[in-house]
Amino acid sequence: MDEAVRYNRFLLDRLLEWAQKKRGILDFGAGNGRFAVALERERLDVQAVESDPVLRERIATQGVTTHASLASLGGEEFDGIYSLNVLEHIEDDEGVLAQFEAHIRPGGGLFVYVPAFEVLFSSNDVRVGHVRRYRRRGLVEKLERAGFCVDEARYVDSIGFAAGLAYRFFGSRDGDLNPQAIRFYDRCLFPLSCALDRIFGSSFGKNLLVVAHKPTGPSA
Repeated sequence: MDEAVRYNRFLLDRLLEWAQKKRGILDFGAGNGRFAVALERERLDVQAVESDPVLRERIATQGVTTHASLASLGGEEFDGIYSLNVLEHIEDDEGVLAQFEAHIRPGGGLFVYVPAFEVLFSSNDVRVGHVRRYRRRGLVEKLERAGFCVDEARYVDSIGFAAGLAYRFFGSRDGDLNPQAIRFYDRCLFPLSCALDRIFGSSFGKNLLVVAHKPTGPSA
């Protein structure tokens, strides 16, 4: 997905909007550190959780404090936690959401981005280790059970829904993605897809974006 320049810029812009005025932010499942490092360069106070030791070292060398797991945080709390394309890899996603709640200060925020719709589950999902894709109602209910109040839940990349459906039935059986096809989609179709999301984002899309917060007071 390094080829998807506009897609990655879209996610970073949404994160920057969400992260403003937050005193401490945690990237859960930071991967190669693309977003954690970008936020650090914007002078935001960001830390990262990444289980892979090689990737964790790579992130640390770029100035971001890293942790191997949520358990290694102890009792540390943050103004916000974000997770991009990670929850779908985890069997006990509700357990992780509960841990998020424990590490967010009252009034703090949560930003979650995941693949959407089981009907799009393909050989690529299997290849990269996905155990599920999400529907809006199901993820909202999981977040509410974990103690969050959901502020926004919408689908993203409406054209990508059609592309994902085509890939499921006609794409590579081993789950490979064609870099040239990714570049073409990113440059020519993704901007149009984002525009169409204003119309179709409440109904369908390739991904799901949810913003929530931990309530203050007794309800927390």
